[in-house]
Amino acid sequence: MSEITKQSGASSSTPTPFMRWFSSKLMNYVGSENRQEANRKKREAKRRKQGRKHVIEYFHQVDDGYSHLAIQALPKLQTKYDVDIIVHYIPSTHDDNFPEPELWKEMSRTDAKYIAPYYGFDFDSADSRPNDELVQLALSILCRLDNKESLTVGVTVSDCVWKNDKEALDTLANQYGLASQQDINERFASGLARRRTLKHYNSAMFFYEGEWYWGVDRLYHLEQRLKSLGADSSVHLPMVAPRPVIPTQFGKRAANMTLEFFVSLRSPYTAIAWEPTIKLAKDSGINLLIKPVLPMVMRGVPATREKKLYIAMDAGREARTMKVAYGNFYDPIGEPVLHGYSLYMWAQNYNKGNDVLGAFLKAAFAEGINCNSQRGLQKVVQMAGLDWQEARHHLHDTSWQPLLENNRQNMYEYGHWGVPSYRLLDENGTEQLSVWGQDRIWLIAQRIKELSQVV
Repeated sequence: MSEITKQSGASSSTPTPFMRWFSSKLMNYVGSENRQEANRKKREAKRRKQGRKHVIEYFHQVDDGYSHLAIQALPKLQTKYDVDIIVHYIPSTHDDNFPEPELWKEMSRTDAKYIAPYYGFDFDSADSRPNDELVQLALSILCRLDNKESLTVGVTVSDCVWKNDKEALDTLANQYGLASQQDINERFASGLARRRTLKHYNSAMFFYEGEWYWGVDRLYHLEQRLKSLGADSSVHLPMVAPRPVIPTQFGKRAANMTLEFFVSLRSPYTAIAWEPTIKLAKDSGINLLIKPVLPMVMRGVPATREKKLYIAMDAGREARTMKVAYGNFYDPIGEPVLHGYSLYMWAQNYNKGNDVLGAFLKAAFAEGINCNSQRGLQKVVQMAGLDWQEARHHLHDTSWQPLLENNRQNMYEYGHWGVPSYRLLDENGTEQLSVWGQDRIWLIAQRIKELSQVV
């Protein structure tokens, strides 16, 4: 298998006992409801004292599929809420926050196309990403627009890019003019500097008073916040992007389908997706095939501090919405994860492998159990309904390595590199959906519902 790496810094997979404890405390604090509420109250009090309006800052990347959906939300947000919106333009970024930039871009296209109709947005695109010439032309137009025009004309420009409609873009260029490369570079520099100041790294991001919201998937958090502040100026209008409901009723054909679920024992999003995914499998009767892989930082994928902090905040926020146990975290990176997979392989002999995975995630992410100790691992084994006296003799079993490496390669074949990832197969083993993230549990459930009820 690929070598298990031992990185340092924010990507460390070999922290000292103190750093393991300290970073765990920090992540718990960053993701806590108390911190979120205190930050929101503080920012609102400051905004009122300074007499400022509600201002949303949005960061747009032309060749990002998620940005194409997000920019469509801007005029709707301004219509429904008493807000000002500032649009920043940013370039594609190739750094440690995007270890697989080409896979990310392709996923942004396919995934955004999947979810667009459910949110009431358009993604009428060609079967490939927009070419560099169209992206450059679109940027030249966008960087000539003032902020107000970006909220309206910008949507049209984005639509033309993803349709690969050069003729329409040429018409817009004649109407609004073209910015020079220097102007584009200056807009990029300004957008990147502002994003850096606000401590983020991604595109399709909304920022409001100290808190970040990614794409249309997180807009419901922002909308709920604005409503609580009395900024909903059009209460008769529906939310711009409400959180999709997960179906619970399915047809009989679901029992003939398979859902592959790629997980790791150090993934916050895996931890909050675990119980909802198990529930989906039970509700639908689908065959759930759980496929563990090594955590990204243990297979050489770097992670920056800003990304870790955002994930901690966002995972905590999502967990509270999903009403899953989460937030008392004790980092299991490194040896604890390796022991967890050793126990998983041993437990497979008793058809309890998945129980060990679930118990480990619950211990590490919800109950604050230090799995870097024999006592902690004993609790995991007992939570899974197994015998510790037998289990402790299998802590250094490495037979899991070929299996997890095969799972990793499978995941990459399907266009994904992180967890949780899902792949839905019909009764013939044909792929019907392949998506990444706990954000897509509702989409998977919707697709199972549609397929299982087809006569």
